[in-house]
Amino acid sequence: MNIIEVKDLKKSYHDGETETKALDGVTFSVRKGEFLAIMGPSGSGKSTLLHVLGMLDDATSGKFIFDGKDIGSYSRDELAALRNNKVGFVFQSFNLLPRTSVLENAKLPLVYSDIPEHEWDARARKVVEAVGLGHRLFHQPSELSGGEKQRLAIARALINDPDIIYADEPTGNLDSKSGKNIMSILQRLNEQEGRTVVLITHETSTAEHAERIIRLMDGVIDSEELVEHRMTADAEYIK
Repeated sequence: MNIIEVKDLKKSYHDGETETKALDGVTFSVRKGEFLAIMGPSGSGKSTLLHVLGMLDDATSGKFIFDGKDIGSYSRDELAALRNNKVGFVFQSFNLLPRTSVLENAKLPLVYSDIPEHEWDARARKVVEAVGLGHRLFHQPSELSGGEKQRLAIARALINDPDIIYADEPTGNLDSKSGKNIMSILQRLNEQEGRTVVLITHETSTAEHAERIIRLMDGVIDSEELVEHRMTADAEYIK
């Protein structure tokens, strides 16, 4: 079963009379439980596509079906609830609250959920421990390494038990060792927990952790391929 279907998706930006086509008729689907990588050079449309798939931006035209329902049929409030409850985001820049503890950062999405507040601490501890940061619960982001910050971002993405995780260049600000650690977490979430992962990257070695790669060029799909020999990475903190 597909969790995502996009058909002839287009996204244009206008600056006066100048039109820029960021996406120009993209069609593909993502199976539930799949690990998909979307690649392309700067300006290819991959970040625009992720923003549309993550319901952070609207397409200009085309269809986007999420979990069997056309996104166009949702109200703004319904979209916000769907985004918070069904989707987890991991960004290259971490997007953490700087003067807030690891535990409080992980809890942030729960503020907009229906989960009772008395359950928040337990949930946050569980996801923080799952990414190997249980010993850092009360540290602030400034006291964490780059890899630890990204692990915290993944914990925050998991807090509402999402159906899909969107990871936008998650290793882009990390050294190679930390990057492998992050990719091993995403692989574990996909292979052991069955979570759908959509990864945006410009690095072939990172993309090859996925099962399938879609390559974008100038807003259109240039190629699509299955990964025959997936990369593997073993995180040091996983026992």
